[in-house]
This record gives sequence, C-alpha cells and structure tokens, in this order.
Amino acid sequence: MNHMLQKSLSNRCKLEMVYIDSKNNMTQRTVRIVKIYDDRMLGFCYLKKKVRSFKKENILAIYPVQQNHFEMEA
Repeated sequence: MNHMLQKSLSNRCKLEMVYIDSKNNMTQRTVRIVKIYDDRMLGFCYLKKKVRSFKKENILAIYPVQQNHFEMEA
C-alpha cells in the first residue's frame, strides 16, 4: 500500500479508498494524496471537499481511479 500512496503522491493521481471512519462507518471516498506519514496520510477528500487525515490502519482497500477518455484529455 505504501508504494501506491507514494506513486499517487508523486503523480498527483486520484485514488478510490474504502475506509473506516472515526465513528466505525465504512465509507468510500475519492482522494488525492497530499502528504504521507508513518501511521497516517493527508489527502484531499473529494466527498468532503477538503484536506483530511486518514489513519493507514483504517484503510480497507485503495486503488487508482480509472480515468475515462474525456478526463485524460483535460
């Protein structure tokens, strides 16, 4: 997972993430990594429209967002 986070940070790519929030709710979010720490990361959350802190241990799944043809041209 750390390799994917680092690659996303370097390339400014969006990631899709399944995450357990502070209230134990499972959420799915689209994020762009801003900074990576040992136990957490900062990412711009497109759901909340602001930079949020995410604990790495609460990430259930994370994968690159598939861009469609229109997004790749922009």
